[in-house]
Amino acid sequence: MQEANHTRATEYRTYAEAFQEKGVVDAYRYRPAYPLEVFALLAGLIHGEPGHVLDIGCGTGDIARFLVASAGRVDAVDVSQEMIEQGKRLPQGDHPRLRWLHGRIEEVTLAPPYALITAGESLHWLDWQVVMPRFHAVLMQGGYLAIVERRTTPDPWSILGEILPRYRTDHYQSPDEQEQQLWQKVGEHLTAPMPFLQPIDEYVESYHSRAGFSRERMGVAQAEAFDQEARAYLLKSYPTGTIPFQVSASIVWGIPQAKWL
Repeated sequence: MQEANHTRATEYRTYAEAFQEKGVVDAYRYRPAYPLEVFALLAGLIHGEPGHVLDIGCGTGDIARFLVASAGRVDAVDVSQEMIEQGKRLPQGDHPRLRWLHGRIEEVTLAPPYALITAGESLHWLDWQVVMPRFHAVLMQGGYLAIVERRTTPDPWSILGEILPRYRTDHYQSPDEQEQQLWQKVGEHLTAPMPFLQPIDEYVESYHSRAGFSRERMGVAQAEAFDQEARAYLLKSYPTGTIPFQVSASIVWGIPQAKWL
């Protein structure tokens, strides 16, 4: 079972390499922002001095850049230098308490201890058998790992009906029951939904910020075919050309384990 999990993690790492591609980085800005409630809750999970935070798979810093006001320092780690460079140009991207680190979280040099580790829609790309014991080692006593995920209504996997499976290039599965034993959940919270309006063209482009819809991997013809079919499909339901969403976020926090429970 453990060997199978390692094999799957290696496969996911190949998928995750899409986040180093320029097309994915360029499209990332079309994802909705996290509700502000997320950062208030995360700030409340930071205990002890000096209150350092580790943000893994940080991308352009959608979490890290907004936690600097509440942390002694935020170390933001990503394997994609393109994502990091984009993040540095965004608001708070050059904050003196924000330290960008390029590399794989399994290997990059860290500066523990950390009061909180955050993971925004990135933990499923990692080998839990490797990273959970490392997170356990670098966390302060009483520190948490918090997993943050955007939730949109309508959600991106149902709004386009049967179109997506015909174009998607990756195949994601949630961590299995054995891997879940490497993490002990303590609490969870779903933020209040916030309204978000997005033009159809921008929403379709947001799919190309996902590994399974990377323009580089789909190829020019396939990506253009997807864009045209998706626009036409969405215009039937949203003839004004704008989609009204409700955006919330799920935050689940707990304690990473050094070994199987």
